[in-house]
Amino acid sequence: MTESFNSPLLDEAVHQLSRLPGIGRKTALRLALHILRQDEEMAVSLGSAIVNMRRDMHYCSRCHNVSETEVCAICSNPRRDPATVCVVENVKDVITVESTGQHRGLYHVLGGLISPLEGISPADIEIDSLVERVKAEQVREVILALSPTMEGDTTNFYIFRRLQELPVKVTMLARGLSIGADLEYTDELTLGRSIQQRILFSSTFADA
Repeated sequence: MTESFNSPLLDEAVHQLSRLPGIGRKTALRLALHILRQDEEMAVSLGSAIVNMRRDMHYCSRCHNVSETEVCAICSNPRRDPATVCVVENVKDVITVESTGQHRGLYHVLGGLISPLEGISPADIEIDSLVERVKAEQVREVILALSPTMEGDTTNFYIFRRLQELPVKVTMLARGLSIGADLEYTDELTLGRSIQQRILFSSTFADA
């Protein structure tokens, strides 16, 4: 039975907060009570920030990163190398790779990984748009920067097969990363070295 706090307003606040990923009802209650103890201005600012983000932010039409404009700041930066595209699973991974300062090209956010067990097929993520970018934008190198998990490796191989006949070099991060680890939780030094020492994806077949 769902716990009630004898206050419809508190109940609703806890219910809405608990819908966020990783937030259970106990944490949601703690957050709600914290907000309640703050000045009303803080709560209004928090609510406005969330509403404005949801209303005004969308996804870059080129790389699918979050953006306040049609094309994100990274894609529109003339100092970035458009011929090198780093493929990542999600927006958090863009932030993670950017924190290393080792990638000066562009990105392509897939929005997920191939996972038959979860019903996620290649058609459900941004692989077709990646192939079209490689064809249209004269991309010379695609860096596969996906987490070294079963789903990541499956997605890497599928992308490699789709790009195999195109004149593009396909590389992947050096295996300084722990197998099964999420890119998001890798320290900047290890990830930065993995980007610098990236290897041809085709060279990994010799280890199979």
